[in-house]
Amino acid sequence: MGSRKCGGCLSGLLIPLALWSIIVNILLYFPNGQTSYASSNKLTNYVWYFEGICFSGIMMLIVATVLLALENDNNYKCCQSENCSKKYMTLLSMIFSALGIAFSGYCLVISALGLVQGPYCRTLDGWEYVFEGTAGRFLTDSSIWTECLEPAHVVEWNIILFSILIALSGLQVLVCLIRVVTQLSRILCGTYSVIIQVTDPQWHLDLLHFTPTNQDPMTPVERV
Repeated sequence: MGSRKCGGCLSGLLIPLALWSIIVNILLYFPNGQTSYASSNKLTNYVWYFEGICFSGIMMLIVATVLLALENDNNYKCCQSENCSKKYMTLLSMIFSALGIAFSGYCLVISALGLVQGPYCRTLDGWEYVFEGTAGRFLTDSSIWTECLEPAHVVEWNIILFSILIALSGLQVLVCLIRVVTQLSRILCGTYSVIIQVTDPQWHLDLLHFTPTNQDPMTPVERV
């Protein structure tokens, strides 16, 4: 029961993380709060992978909803035995948690690539990825950020938002990974109760003929 409550808390945590991923990804389309750059396709190409909106957002909302539904005790009715149903639900939970790792991991990788590539901005030579060849070194050298003339403050905008996306998707990966390990341990370690069926008829007969007595414990009990 405690493990299911913990699993439900972890699944519930995925929902706000997914919602924030959607919001942050949307903000990437409006550098410095302006909409003209999105309509003229003057944005970094990695924002068009919809990593925060689709994968770390909508898909993770679906995963979280399914995981919360699987934690419901009323779902343990798919097999004839309760033990079978619990193991089946655990397997499904592990599969959807693995999908969550894939979705959020995709967002994590794309966001990291977008962060390292740098923004698409206007320089003295025109519109280009001016920091693309720096291998991310521009992130620690703010003195060269002024090379981007337009959009205003686009470097800071991209660094902050892509970093937030990396943090959000990283937390999603961690939550789903914990769930996978937990569910896998349930299956391998057998935390679910096992029903033992006694098949020895003579053992049953001995139980039926057992008579409680106040005799010395070492004294054999006579059968009727």
